[in-house]
Amino acid sequence: MATYLIGDIHGCYHELRHLLDKVSFDPAQDTLWLTGDLVARGPDSLEVLRFVKSLGASLKLVLGNHDLHLLGVFAKISRNKPRDKLNDLLNAPDADELINWLRRQPVLQVDEDRKIIMAHAGITPQWDLETAKMCAREVEAILSSDSYPLFINSMYGDLPNNWSPELSGLARLRFSTNALTRMRYCFPNGQLDMICKDKPQDAPTPLKPWFDLPSQLPEGYSIIFGHWASLEGKGTPDNVYALDTGCCWGGNLTCLRWEDKQYFTQSSLSAPK
Repeated sequence: MATYLIGDIHGCYHELRHLLDKVSFDPAQDTLWLTGDLVARGPDSLEVLRFVKSLGASLKLVLGNHDLHLLGVFAKISRNKPRDKLNDLLNAPDADELINWLRRQPVLQVDEDRKIIMAHAGITPQWDLETAKMCAREVEAILSSDSYPLFINSMYGDLPNNWSPELSGLARLRFSTNALTRMRYCFPNGQLDMICKDKPQDAPTPLKPWFDLPSQLPEGYSIIFGHWASLEGKGTPDNVYALDTGCCWGGNLTCLRWEDKQYFTQSSLSAPK
């Protein structure tokens, strides 16, 4: 029995299957963790969703910002951008089933036995673990409800960017969603910066990657995240694992086997457009 963690797939179905074959993944025995952004930019989002849904109990995933964008497109709130290559998925006969399954997936995974925390973008340094769990459950509750289009319609925006327990309503949900699915940089006090996308060595002062600020999480936990392909899986502390290595941009799809911390990669099978 093994635990495999894979970075952002972005519709790279064939790369995913090659990588799982490479590690001899067996859904009857093993567990597959996915960092989110299953869809968009790569060519085969429909096949990715069908496959990962079929894995059932052997799958643990979190939603990413591109997955949430898909929900917005499906609800006719967000624009269907040609570069996202979502038409085959949106026009599929099982689109309703797949989208409704997707919006009932978590935005945070915590494994107390393995001491693993997984979120698409990471965990803001302003949260302890209990706050992260609470805020994630609030987002998940609204996404899985019939009111999810109302939330999606109000999801976009960079404010508020500072956590307070007094935040409420859509403002609280927006902060939580940004922290879990879009965050890269923070100011020294932990306030989110939602603008900078540079590599860490190019980021303006005083911004720092969220993982370089003091954490309120319990000792002994490791954080798994995706979202930040330009990191190329590098530059994080020992207990923080960046797994998005830009497969849809012509890079690799990266897998980490948790038990022995061995990495496996599959190069992109198609050039980005």
